[in-house]
This record gives sequence, structure tokens and C-alpha cells, in this order.
Amino acid sequence: MKKRIGLMGGTFDPIHLAHLHIAEESRQAFQLDEVRFIPAAQPPHKQGRKIASAEQRIKMVELAIADNPFFTLDLLEMELQGPSYSWRTVQEMQRRLGQEAELFFITGSDSINDLPTWNHPKELAAACHFIGTTRPEVPFDEDMLLDFFGAELRRRIHELEVPRMEISSTLIRQRIAQGKSIRYLVPEAVAEYIEKEGLYQ
Repeated sequence: MKKRIGLMGGTFDPIHLAHLHIAEESRQAFQLDEVRFIPAAQPPHKQGRKIASAEQRIKMVELAIADNPFFTLDLLEMELQGPSYSWRTVQEMQRRLGQEAELFFITGSDSINDLPTWNHPKELAAACHFIGTTRPEVPFDEDMLLDFFGAELRRRIHELEVPRMEISSTLIRQRIAQGKSIRYLVPEAVAEYIEKEGLYQ
């Protein structure tokens, strides 16, 4: 029986409750044995924006997932040199875990619809399953997915409807800069760490 491993990548600048909620919903719906949170070292789409240091982002993930035994921190992307492309991450994760691990890449429906623009998208879909969390206003682009991936690979891209949470890392950084509370948007330990480090002010 293969172990089912969820992969939750992101800049996590900062990690927030919607990240954790999506990971837990995915774990339950797809009977994942664990969900690995993988902070990006060099997010290719965030070039030019100042982000919290790798150490600070790692610490926030550690604090956020500490109370869930199914969540683990994985520093794979920090250890790889160069931009954090999902294709490289999945390849390396499979190499490290072996063929007895079945990988499930967790992302949003907007990212699913952008898959053709990713690095090696067809190879990626062949190497792992995708869990695309959907919102009513951003459904899967079915015609595009079928045209681009074909029926066999399309079956590896799964839809998961999750309760809507209007939380983003951008919103949290903006609220901190404006002196507003972020209580109940991030785990309490993360809020305390952000304040102690003076992040995003």
C-alpha cells in the first residue's frame, strides 16, 4: 500500500489559517497519510518583492503546524539551488521518498487553470496528482484542461470544494503595515512571532 503524501508549497510570507484549512480539508478528502509544508527558497513569481527571510518563514511554518501530527515541515526547496519550480520539487521528493510514495500536489483552482504556463506541466501531471481547491467564482477550465492534458492526465487533476476563506498573505502584510489586528487570521503563535520580529511593519 503506497503512502499518500500531500505537498503544500508556498512562500508562506506569512503562513495563515487558510493554508492550514486547505491542507486539512485535502488530508481528509484524499486520505493523505501526511501533508508536507514546503517553503519556497526562491519563488520564481515573487522576484523583486522583498520577502521575510528563509529562517523567519520556516519558523512561522513550524509554529503554525506544531499541533497537527499529520503536518510536517520539509525544507527540500531550501536545499535545492535555484528557483523553486514545482517540477524540480516533485522529482526530488519522489527520488527521496521512493516509489512507495504517491504524491498529491495541493494548490488553488486559479493555479490549476494556469498549469500550461508552469515548468514541464505534462511531466508534472504524470508524476503526481493535483488537488485543486475551488471557489465558485474560479471553476476549473475544463475545456482547456482536457485539450492540453488529454483524458488520461486530466484524471489526475482532482477538484476539492472548500469553505471560502478570504485570507491571503498580502492582506495580512497590509493589515500589519496599517497597524490593524491579525488575530484569528494566523495561528496565535505566528502572530506573536511576527510581532516579536517586527515583520511587515
